[in-house]
Amino acid sequence: MKYLLGFDIGSSSVKAAILEAETGKPLSSAFSPEIEMQIHSPRPGFAEQDPELWWSELVNAVNKLKKQFPFKPDEIISIGISYQMHGLVCVDKNHKALRPAIIWCDSRAVQIGDKAFKDLGELHCLEEFLNSPGNFTASKLRWVIENEPGTYKQIYKVLLPGDYIACRMTGVAATTVSGLSEGIFWNFRRNAVAKELLSYYSINEDLLADIVPTFGEQGKLEKGPAIELGLSAGTPVCYRAGDQPNNAFSLQALNPGEIAATAGTSGVIYGVTNKPNFDRQSRVNPFVHVNHSADNPRYGILLCVNGTGILNSWLRKNFLSGLSYAAINAGAEKVEAGSEGLRFYPFGNGAERMLENRHTGATLEGLDLNRHEWQHVARSAQEGIVFALRYGAEIMEQMGMNLSTVRAGHANMFLSDVFATTFANITGCRVELYNTDGAIGAARASGVGSGYYPDFASCFEGMNIIKSIDPVPSSQQRLEEIYHLWKQNLLHLLQ
Repeated sequence: MKYLLGFDIGSSSVKAAILEAETGKPLSSAFSPEIEMQIHSPRPGFAEQDPELWWSELVNAVNKLKKQFPFKPDEIISIGISYQMHGLVCVDKNHKALRPAIIWCDSRAVQIGDKAFKDLGELHCLEEFLNSPGNFTASKLRWVIENEPGTYKQIYKVLLPGDYIACRMTGVAATTVSGLSEGIFWNFRRNAVAKELLSYYSINEDLLADIVPTFGEQGKLEKGPAIELGLSAGTPVCYRAGDQPNNAFSLQALNPGEIAATAGTSGVIYGVTNKPNFDRQSRVNPFVHVNHSADNPRYGILLCVNGTGILNSWLRKNFLSGLSYAAINAGAEKVEAGSEGLRFYPFGNGAERMLENRHTGATLEGLDLNRHEWQHVARSAQEGIVFALRYGAEIMEQMGMNLSTVRAGHANMFLSDVFATTFANITGCRVELYNTDGAIGAARASGVGSGYYPDFASCFEGMNIIKSIDPVPSSQQRLEEIYHLWKQNLLHLLQ
């Protein structure tokens, strides 16, 4: 038999999945660690992880996968990698990390990016980069220049988290156009590296890794890493992409108008378009989509709510430690919509781009110690996350995106009936849940990159819809009233 192997390098865990190449059937998956990886916050608004931790957990995930589904190393055709976006990994000439990775939810570079936005010209940035430099990778690198000049002088290449993992596997420091766009290193109008932003930030262009295709051989597994992983040296790495573009690919969202969603540590709605569009307030983020080409342009419009699954995790760890997520979801289901007046604002995981890079902190409002129990808090948290996504969806609609059907993996917070039905009712969208996730999608994509599959359509054999949820008009009306009050209070909090 021949198999495809996919990895998803998250900030909570690393997941590995194996796919039967011929049928496209997902066979097994494993993740590590069992408890979420720690995010270090040495100062308020900082969020860092050791890249070596990602590698060690990847090794653990592969070992667990092999115990669940034994396979021979030479049966793996290719490897695909999905990864947490916007992180900064600085490596030396030996490809060793010089400092902890500054990850996606770190807020330290907000003021740096805001200043660049004004100095370079807001309209210029939006027309050329489709984004404010904001709190993305380029701005984080500028922070290193200003605050750790000794580290900056030692940098050989700057990598995104998935670039780092691929480099550990192959010994090749490389990135993709999609990756450069997520770091705001890419000029969309010129279809080239954003030299003016690099110049403004005094970033040496030589620090950017060489560009490789998103789909295609990007290097081969070297002997040392192959031994660590229990795989065959020479196995090609044939795909890499940020987790949200990859999630969209995993759900076959490749063409204009197709919408994907995810609700892991962060929550995302991601719409595909063929036009380089932008939001005037830069509250949502356009990036180069995985199947973009000059002749067939594809861009992803990404709306992100940082405080999503991490809020659910925080509640469980700190207040509901005796309960499983399934039990928490069941408890939330016992409470009526609106949580009896309890409102959660889930913005406690760094600066929220949707809120113009404000770091408001999370807020629980309307708590009545005589009425509310833990079930109310659990439901209000899930409702608050969905309301935040709805608030962002309104921005996407103002940009011309039409949300009618949303595809998501049957995973994470979409396992909760409260979350999934609230999402359908408040957005008015049909929600389709599939038997896929980021690691499975990366495995499929590697089959395209290796040439095993002749086209995109062929690689989605074996992907099936598990359930669909249609909005219910009577529920929509009630939720709309609750959301209106939630939104009013949010606008008051933002004043």
